[in-house]
Amino acid sequence: MGTSVAQWLDERTGAGTVWQALFKRKIPRGVNFLYTFGAATMFIFMLQAVTGIILAMYYSATPETAYDSIMFFTTQVGYGSIVRGLHHWGASSMVVLVALHALVVFALGAYKYPRELTWVVGILLLGIVVGFSFTGYLLPWDEKAYWATTVGTNMAGTVPFAGNFLLLVLRGGSELGAVSLTRFYAYHTVLLPSLALMLIVVHLYLVVKHGVSVPPWLWERKPKLEAKRVEA
Repeated sequence: MGTSVAQWLDERTGAGTVWQALFKRKIPRGVNFLYTFGAATMFIFMLQAVTGIILAMYYSATPETAYDSIMFFTTQVGYGSIVRGLHHWGASSMVVLVALHALVVFALGAYKYPRELTWVVGILLLGIVVGFSFTGYLLPWDEKAYWATTVGTNMAGTVPFAGNFLLLVLRGGSELGAVSLTRFYAYHTVLLPSLALMLIVVHLYLVVKHGVSVPPWLWERKPKLEAKRVEA
């Protein structure tokens, strides 16, 4: 029964082809744990999405109720402290994993032809992950979040020519207030997730299209083997 349903869905959606392209593609020799940071980041992103949706069901984005709604979720809702802890620490680990992934790609030369666009999309995703952390920090609306975000937005306001515009876009006014909290909540739950999903799809497509880059210590091995065969 399960096989029939899977075949029926595959014929109409092509899901089997997508599954094979993502999980049954050929991987070059020499790949090691350094190549796992991208998959680990993807797992944390999915965890953040699930825990974020649960948190959003209880969160109230107003200065009067934001902190209380989070405290209620943490202390009164079953497993609320675990869900919030996963979301909180998942945000930090996601920044670390994305940064490590970018460093490994750069160190192994995996950004070179024909993967330049894959690298550019990855850097954009790194910026979005940082944006997730920045916009989510204000949402508890406690004193620490308020003043940290004040400092962060002040830094954005020092950008030459566009500083005042960026400050207005982020805060919605001259000071942090109700509009600022609403905007940060919208950025965190609507704008950034939408951009992230689009870029992740593009990133995965490019990774599948061009394949996994061979480690540098294997770059010269194949030409040497071919030369020996010619001489023989």
